[in-house]
Amino acid sequence: QVQVVESGGGLVQPGGSLTLSCTISGFRFNVGGMGWFRQAPGEEREGVSCIDRSRTSTYYGDFVKGRFTISRDNAKNTLYLQMNNLEPSDTGMYYCAAREADGLRCLPHDYNYWGQGTQVTVSS
Repeated sequence: QVQVVESGGGLVQPGGSLTLSCTISGFRFNVGGMGWFRQAPGEEREGVSCIDRSRTSTYYGDFVKGRFTISRDNAKNTLYLQMNNLEPSDTGMYYCAAREADGLRCLPHDYNYWGQGTQVTVSS
């Protein structure tokens, strides 16, 4: 059974930083594409950043504006998101997702496996 577990969320002041982590277990084969999504109350889930297995292709939402960096450790089946210069508009539940297929995709319907989410709140 595949399990996806996120950690690293919390309360941070505007301009602060957080690093999210996600560990995936139970895959029978190699994990393909991975990504971070977020959802604010009353809003649709949106892609924050996604990465392919080889780490040669990445996607960032337009709102990231160079503030976030996605990375992954395939040996540990772990995904990271370094978030700097956080803004109140970044507040939301952040979800890690994985899929068996490789390639760069960053829409929610492209992903099969999801974590429970970790809350990020940016407020003074």
